[in-house]
Amino acid sequence: MKIAITAQNEAGLDAPVSGHFGQAAHFALVEVTDGSIRFTETLPNPFQEGHRPGEVPAFIREHRASVILSGGMGVRAIRIFEHHEVTPVTGASGTVGVAVAAYLSGALTDSAPCADSLAHHASPSSLT
Repeated sequence: MKIAITAQNEAGLDAPVSGHFGQAAHFALVEVTDGSIRFTETLPNPFQEGHRPGEVPAFIREHRASVILSGGMGVRAIRIFEHHEVTPVTGASGTVGVAVAAYLSGALTDSAPCADSLAHHASPSSLT
């Protein structure tokens, strides 16, 4: 399984997790086999300066990740990731390595839109 994690820099497993997927400077890609990290690479976010809906999820899927961990994301992004068959998980914090360990242990499993997204949209159902 390949997991993408929003990262503030290119320090791999030691990089701090970015608080919002669209503003992440980098994406750490972590290959996990039998519950152990086998390979890590870091890619710059080609859309950091601005992106249209769907570009980041498509980029993540192109790199064969099936999960994305982030501090937060909006409801629209959550739905677009799901459409691209990438499982979004929010609430990640600490370093990339800590976030991956939390996901693998089952401590990090949910995706909920960030407060800014909820304030911007009257309700998640308004985006259907």
